[in-house]
Amino acid sequence: MSTMEKPKIEQKPKKGPIKIALDPTTGIPFYRQIILQIEMALADGRLTAGTQLPTVRGLAVDLQVNPNTVARAYNELEIRGLVSTQHGTGTFISDKTVTIPDVEREQVLSQLARGFVSQASSYGFTVEDIVKHLTDYREQERK
Repeated sequence: MSTMEKPKIEQKPKKGPIKIALDPTTGIPFYRQIILQIEMALADGRLTAGTQLPTVRGLAVDLQVNPNTVARAYNELEIRGLVSTQHGTGTFISDKTVTIPDVEREQVLSQLARGFVSQASSYGFTVEDIVKHLTDYREQERK
């Protein structure tokens, strides 16, 4: 690999329910963050057809946002054909396939990394400190 090439980000399906986390510092509206995280989970196999999403109220409570924010995200996902809502039953992932180009995945990861490094730097941690900690964390997770 040349020094100009970036390593490809692996898309490995992860087991268990997805965890949605919102970042108020990005400037991206919360409903868009919810949509993007659900799309990424669909693209990498963490969410599959028929999976039930949390209720609007339940997710709103978990994320500490107004239920209208979650409802807006779910409505947009439904318009795109990615979910279907069955009144009284819940919101479910449809069978529509989602792919996210590697370039877009790289952009998302780069934005997340920049934000994390910036925040860690404000506490006095260096990039080397972060890399060491992440390496140690990865080793613990493999055990």
